[in-house]
Amino acid sequence: MVTGYYVAVDGGNSKTDVLIGDSTGHILARVRGGGSSPFHLGFDGTIALLDKLIADAQAQAGGVPLDRAELYLAGADLPHEVAALQAGAEGADWAAVHLVDNDTFALLRAGTDAPDAIAVVCGAGTNCVGRAADGRTARFPALGEITGDWGGGHHLARLALWHAVRGEDGRGPATALTAAVAAHFGRDGAEAVGVALHLGEISIDQVPELSPLLFTVAETGDAVALAVIEQQAEEIVAQATVAARRLDLLDKPHAVVLGGGVLQSEQPLLLAGIRSRLVPAAEPVVVTSPPVLGAALLALDGLGASVESHALLRAALSPPRAG
Repeated sequence: MVTGYYVAVDGGNSKTDVLIGDSTGHILARVRGGGSSPFHLGFDGTIALLDKLIADAQAQAGGVPLDRAELYLAGADLPHEVAALQAGAEGADWAAVHLVDNDTFALLRAGTDAPDAIAVVCGAGTNCVGRAADGRTARFPALGEITGDWGGGHHLARLALWHAVRGEDGRGPATALTAAVAAHFGRDGAEAVGVALHLGEISIDQVPELSPLLFTVAETGDAVALAVIEQQAEEIVAQATVAARRLDLLDKPHAVVLGGGVLQSEQPLLLAGIRSRLVPAAEPVVVTSPPVLGAALLALDGLGASVESHALLRAALSPPRAG
């Protein structure tokens, strides 16, 4: 069998991973660069960044002829965005065949080999996609609250501060978040934290630090913090359930891949809330492998690579099991 070559890309908001490999499952090159979302760079900027990173990877790989370019990018949310990036990739002519889609599809493939699967991301924000064995897909716009989304690490952090202040001034129920938020930033109270943010004494970039704090407070039994985590679990399951319904998977065994920083931290309360709400046919799995693995596996799928090649690649990019 003739060896095929591919480039796989997982492009996020903060970093981009590029991998060149062959159809036997071997990795020839890996490169990491900055974020490649068109939301921040524009379509032309994204293609320019990818062009440089792929050239750097090709320099490592020896300039092999690429049969496939599989590009999974944050910001490829709407059909016209995917189409614009697809056109840009084809114009760059990196490979014989180019495929562009949202980065959540790479996460999905990294998390499971199951043909029927849903992926839910809960990182800074949230997203969900699904794929059925017959090739049908399900997805959401994932543009934040304006398209019905709720949760993610940044939202949870803001809610921790919101509840902390309201618990302090009496507009909301008393909560241990008040003291925890104040102590985290070394202030006399939660309201003082809000004022310091307004004045620039605390950087707005520090607010996401409150997301893990929310879980810590919830573990003490605080009712307010627990309610927020319960709602996050409900939202994650709502996305997974709707995607499964669209693909006629509700009564059919399917994987639910859970990824993104909030879910990968494997907070027990959140995972318990998710597992208790999922339909019986759903099998949840927290993905620990890098999403670029999913992009590379999708390339191997496209090349018709063997099961052994897939297994070799997965083993090379999967973290070792504890113990």
